[in-house]
Amino acid sequence: MLALLCSAVAFSAADDSKHLTSILIVARSELPDPFFSASVVLVMNNLAPGPVGIIVNRPTEVPVSRLFPEIKSLQGLRDKVYFGGPVEPDVVWFLIRAASPPEHAVKVCEGVYLSGDRNVLLKLLNRGKPMEGLKVFAGHAGWAPGQLEVEIDNGDWASLSANSDGIFKRRDELPWPSPKHPPEDSI
Repeated sequence: MLALLCSAVAFSAADDSKHLTSILIVARSELPDPFFSASVVLVMNNLAPGPVGIIVNRPTEVPVSRLFPEIKSLQGLRDKVYFGGPVEPDVVWFLIRAASPPEHAVKVCEGVYLSGDRNVLLKLLNRGKPMEGLKVFAGHAGWAPGQLEVEIDNGDWASLSANSDGIFKRRDELPWPSPKHPPEDSI
């Protein structure tokens, strides 16, 4: 059984004088890095000294129900855990689509919040429609200060405005990992 831990990270901006800003970045299809080729990443600043991201289009073969076998209402659901990135792959994060801020979550863009709080996740998973407006991720991505800006300037990534539809209504690549990830044809 896959054993994943929810993040114990308390969300506070790296510099409280700045607010969190987010973008979506799309990797060029020829990017040689197997973790990021054809990936779409929600990147947030001010969570750490450098940008932090969650790959939003890489579902794994692991169903969410395997992480929480005690929640009987998840049995039979086909929703998968997403590969969020190669950093701390045993830590669970989740994105919530909500009209108002959930407890223990940070706003990443209009109507979307990020959390790693196990109690919040369990509460969401015990709802009538547990996966509605919810994506669960194992791991995350991270860059050193200035590194991502250089990669964008080099043409490795195209940047877009972060928005709920770009995160929740896009076509996913199936499954993760796979030998070759075909390029995205639309955002």
